[in-house]
Amino acid sequence: MTIVKNKELTPEQVRDSKVYKQWGLTESEYNLIVTELNRLPNFTEAGIFSGMWSEHVSYKKSKPILRKFWSTNARVLQGPGEGAGILDIGDGQAVVFKAESHNHPSFVEPYEGAATGVGGILRDIFSMGAQPIAVLDSLRFGELDDAHTRHIVDGVIAGIAGYGNAIGIPTVGGEIGFDSVYSGNPLVNVMAVGLMDQAAMQVGQAKGVGNSIIYVGAKTGRDGINGASFASAEFSTEHASDRSAVQVGDPFLEKLVMDATLKAVKLHSDIIVGIQDMGAAGLLSSSSEMAAKAGMGITLDLNKVPQRETNMTPYELMLSESQERMLFVVKRGEEQAIIDLFEDADLDAVIIGDVTDNGRYILEFDHQVVADVPIDFLTHAPKQTLPMVEPKRLLDMSKRQYQPDVSDVKQTILSLLAQPTIASKAKLFRHFDSMVRSDTVIKPGGDASLIRIRGTKKALAMTTDVNARYLYLNPYVGAKMAVAEAARNIVATGALPIGITDGLNFGSPDNPEVYYELDQAVAGINAVAKKLDTPIISGNVSLYNETDGQAIYPTPMVGMVGLLEDVSIATTIGFKNVGDKIYIIGETLDSFNGSEIQKMQTGDIGGQLFEFDDAAEMSSQKLVRTAIAQHLLASAHDLSEGGAIVALVESSFSGQLSFDVKTTLADKYLFSETPSRFIVSVPESQVVAFEQLAGQKATLLGQVTNTNDMMLTTATQQIILSRQETQKVYQESISWKLEA
Repeated sequence: MTIVKNKELTPEQVRDSKVYKQWGLTESEYNLIVTELNRLPNFTEAGIFSGMWSEHVSYKKSKPILRKFWSTNARVLQGPGEGAGILDIGDGQAVVFKAESHNHPSFVEPYEGAATGVGGILRDIFSMGAQPIAVLDSLRFGELDDAHTRHIVDGVIAGIAGYGNAIGIPTVGGEIGFDSVYSGNPLVNVMAVGLMDQAAMQVGQAKGVGNSIIYVGAKTGRDGINGASFASAEFSTEHASDRSAVQVGDPFLEKLVMDATLKAVKLHSDIIVGIQDMGAAGLLSSSSEMAAKAGMGITLDLNKVPQRETNMTPYELMLSESQERMLFVVKRGEEQAIIDLFEDADLDAVIIGDVTDNGRYILEFDHQVVADVPIDFLTHAPKQTLPMVEPKRLLDMSKRQYQPDVSDVKQTILSLLAQPTIASKAKLFRHFDSMVRSDTVIKPGGDASLIRIRGTKKALAMTTDVNARYLYLNPYVGAKMAVAEAARNIVATGALPIGITDGLNFGSPDNPEVYYELDQAVAGINAVAKKLDTPIISGNVSLYNETDGQAIYPTPMVGMVGLLEDVSIATTIGFKNVGDKIYIIGETLDSFNGSEIQKMQTGDIGGQLFEFDDAAEMSSQKLVRTAIAQHLLASAHDLSEGGAIVALVESSFSGQLSFDVKTTLADKYLFSETPSRFIVSVPESQVVAFEQLAGQKATLLGQVTNTNDMMLTTATQQIILSRQETQKVYQESISWKLEA
């Protein structure tokens, strides 16, 4: 941005300098604006179009694909289009959830980038009238042998913990992966879950001519100026990243805003017309979108916007992404009740404008009109259906499955457990307070987390999942597997999967191969979501995750929520009792392309992805849920990265017990990643009932023991693993790498 003595460029200087290109507007988009306005846009107008027409706000390139998402069933009370999605969970209650990304900011400023990601997603939840009850994360980093990656990991973990712990919302789960493709583009996806009475539902709309626009929360500063455009561009090692585009958060202030907002909803829902968080593109997007959704216009007096810095320009006031700010639309004449409530909490609450019926977005500053544009035009960027082409690598892939080297099975197991994507993340998530609010039934470290719903027998299960390596090898099938794995995590607790939010992280959509990956991933998510009856009710898209033309793996994070009607049957992954029988549910096949063992032994992944059987997946999930409901299982753990051996040792470590397992399969199958499988343990008293229920779907492996050694007998040999030594490798590998 070019400002001379706080005076913005003239419309002619904007045109001639083409400063709008620095903000992300194309030449054709600028010309479209000129044609629509029938004049040159001034500096502020060009700026607000750049924010609203950025991919991060408008989804102008991804929306043609996103429209294909399946988002409705009998439970859906609010689908995509508002701050968060809402599902009916019975008894007049609803669960509210959404995921957001803060990828670019977290690379530039890891602590603040991650912290403000948590703050933003929490505001999405309580702006709907819901009390946030949990936060989860889905993180991707480069390899831990890189010093800068270790710096990013430390900052991101500290940022998530610092914000979530301070505001008093438990961070209950998530997942973390490491691959070199993320070294220049870490992914920080945060999911938040809230609970509400259905009668308290709010929407972000500005209805009613003359109704007041009230700004509440923190003052506006110069942090995060035009961060939406920053998040809609690629990185380059030749140019320094813009730290001014990263916001700074204050969780203690956010706690005040959250509590005041929820109190306002409880006490004054009859006078509140709409509420919206000031997220990407700040005051600009929140105010314009609220009016556009209601088919109205809006006029704002920017001199009334609370400011913590001097001489802020209209451009800065509109495009600042300062945190902890909200907009309320309140019935005319009733404003004082809301203002008093926020002022009692020592927060700003100021009427800054009103709703009109002229369809215009009008900004006034120093008694002059500094922007006057059609609101529908501003909020509807010209959509682009881009070309897509199947990546050449997919066409050239070998069908042959990688065959791992298992000449030393014991050492292979220990090496696998030390891989950062497999190893325990307790070193990282121990920073997160998972028990604040005291409703957490299943803490981090299992398949899914479980939160009790106070005053009922019910609980909500929640998880985040995706294996991006699978999507790199086949974006359609890999996306199906991501939804299936999330559902297996939910089912392993005993809960029924009920809905999905997504975080779609991809490279540049201008690359036809990347656009193909996005399209196929959405199709894959849809296919399994329909079979599970889990609509996609909210989500986020983060594109341009690439540096110097090197894109990340396609990484569509799946956040899923499940409903457990009776928390007393909640099931965890840990073995419980000596003598319990151990079974594997599902068939084990040659499934090694894209696997953890392929990455470990070759340093890369390749070949065609192994197959996914929808029917087998549904059958396995139904069996586990039924068995848990009938009290037949002592533990349940889904199989994913690393295969059966990883699931076995994790169940052992979690329960502080060992196992004696025998299999007729060859050694390599310990590491197969065939989907649709579970490891379960069954009390001896329930073995007959379980085997009658399972039929041929379950295979007896052995039993739970209380020895110091974990015994494993394959078709060719017996392997003895010291539980203490093996657990030390699993639990401390991340620490060793971070402290290297």
